[in-house]
Amino acid sequence: MQHVDLKEIRSGGYVGKKVTVCGWVRTSRDSKNVAFAELNDGSELNHTQVVFDKAVFSDKELSSLLSLGSALSVVGTVEKGMKDETCEIRAEKVTLLGGSDTAYPLQKKRHTMEFLRTIPHLRVRTNTFNAVFRVRSELSYAIHEFFHKNGYYYVHSPIITGSDCEGAGEVFKVTTVGYDPTVKSEEDYNKKDFFGRSAGLTVSGQLEGEVMATALGKIYTFGPTFRAENSNTPRHAAEFWQIEPEVAFADIDDIIGIATDMIKSIIAHLLKNCAQEMKFFDERFEPGLIAKLQNVVDSEFARVDYADAIEILKKSGKTFVYPVEWGLDLQTEHERYLTDEFFKKPVFVVNYPRKIKSFYMKQNPDGKTVAATDLLVPGVGEIIGCSEREADYDKLLKEITDRGMKLSDYANYLDLRKFGSVPHSGFGLGLERMLMYVTGMSNIRDVIEFPRTKDDLK
Repeated sequence: MQHVDLKEIRSGGYVGKKVTVCGWVRTSRDSKNVAFAELNDGSELNHTQVVFDKAVFSDKELSSLLSLGSALSVVGTVEKGMKDETCEIRAEKVTLLGGSDTAYPLQKKRHTMEFLRTIPHLRVRTNTFNAVFRVRSELSYAIHEFFHKNGYYYVHSPIITGSDCEGAGEVFKVTTVGYDPTVKSEEDYNKKDFFGRSAGLTVSGQLEGEVMATALGKIYTFGPTFRAENSNTPRHAAEFWQIEPEVAFADIDDIIGIATDMIKSIIAHLLKNCAQEMKFFDERFEPGLIAKLQNVVDSEFARVDYADAIEILKKSGKTFVYPVEWGLDLQTEHERYLTDEFFKKPVFVVNYPRKIKSFYMKQNPDGKTVAATDLLVPGVGEIIGCSEREADYDKLLKEITDRGMKLSDYANYLDLRKFGSVPHSGFGLGLERMLMYVTGMSNIRDVIEFPRTKDDLK
């Protein structure tokens, strides 16, 4: 169907010309001699006004054309709008492509986010979600652009895997075997299954990413990951997207620098290329958002040792729900104090206790901590988990054994430490948490097209 995108028309150069446009009716209003509809085709956040002259269109025609949610094809002449730098289309011929009846749930009243989550198939038509997913698309592009410009190779790690990268046991099982009362053991069950062994959905592409980095040097993965974690919080989902670079010949300081450069680069890209959306979120969801993001681009990130962070929290005078002690992981309330109140900007917390971090992280000389860091950002908390990987075969073997992990699942991973092992580092950035940070959205369910959470599979 030949037509011109509304974004192109609004950019100028079409005044006085006849055009064909398509879109959905977002709002409409009627008066004695004319009627109006705000049309949106998804090409930009703003709507374009279509004017219907009642000398041309009957009230009967308009009753269906003005229904909220209806899809129209409009032939008309572009005219200058009442406001500066705007235009409108005076309709001459209109075709109803898809009608919308009075049951359409997105009427003019303001809806709660909770209600909109019940209709994920329609909520993207609201201004809020139209803006969110436009920014999500541009953010994904900016991430790819950053890595390609810096010499990284994009690799695809498997979605079905036989290992649990994080070792937390939160893997979704993948099986072709249904209920079978004759199976007496897990071993027998796995033998009957498709792979002949236990399999699950990946919780991270890191282990495979390390394999690729030992040949290609600098790689990144960007894909869906899955956690069967029963955490009903605004920051957790069962399916989410992760960006995971892995860099050979890089220590913890190198990877912190890479993470900093990436965050600054993608935020600067959004401020430049999503100006309409950023203004929308600044006005509607987080006043001062644009200034906050610009400050991230312009300023140095803070860095604090985990032990020092614990002391800062203890001396804060705050009463926290969760205890603050060396050896315990930081909770969201702790992270928010460090970023929102103490440092007032993103901060890398480095050198976490070994016992609370994953098996693959490089052990520091003190034997108690690992070369690991989390990047905490105001308003969200952790968005990046980062570490230098343990390159010593004996240390890694002992860590896997001490944690009771199945050695056969990590045989290939251990081989990397036998055949040309090098210092190497990487991190994981949750796309959705980054999106929450740059839009001011407070719930991860509102930055995923179809959120997957406990007891919710719409």
